[in-house]
Amino acid sequence: MLRYLIRVDRVTQLSLSVVAAALISSHSQGNTSCNHRKPKYSATRRLHLKTILLRKAASMLVAEKEQRKHEKERVLNECYPPLKLSSLSAQELQDLCKDLHSKIDVVDEARYDMEVKVVRNEKEIEALSHKIIELKGVKRPSLKRVKKTADDRLGAYTDSAKLKKADFKANLKTVKKEDDKREEVTDWRKNVEAMSGMEGRKKLFNSGQ
Repeated sequence: MLRYLIRVDRVTQLSLSVVAAALISSHSQGNTSCNHRKPKYSATRRLHLKTILLRKAASMLVAEKEQRKHEKERVLNECYPPLKLSSLSAQELQDLCKDLHSKIDVVDEARYDMEVKVVRNEKEIEALSHKIIELKGVKRPSLKRVKKTADDRLGAYTDSAKLKKADFKANLKTVKKEDDKREEVTDWRKNVEAMSGMEGRKKLFNSGQ
């Protein structure tokens, strides 16, 4: 139960942080219109104060942790006292079991109600955290201006024009196609007539030698 109560307390802390962020943002907006003032404390003084605050916060966290531990032990001892079953009779044991069951039912009801509150508080915490982020805003990086002369601008324009007019086929590789040698097809009837008769036989005889 203590854990749920601690979660409930976070809502108030976040609401305070939202108010603080709003005040800081309004204060920073007011300061931008005014002239820049010198800080009241030096860098070493501010660092010293920061270390003191951090030490104090660490000691407070340790003390809060010990307090939560003692509070948890106290709540457990109150809700769950040590049982002495050695000297009890059967009827007393039955009565004790009934009493414990009734207490369990009451605790379950309280746990359900607490869970509903926790879910509601978690949604509220998420909404408040989004509001904090919106109030802080996003820091934009400072951009530097680059001065360009008229020659630079004209040079950039001419370079772009040259790139646009460049022939895209200039860098392509040329591939030579080799023509396949094809044999000429002649009329077969002329060949038959030429190879017939004594002259044709003489040509075949000479080609065979």
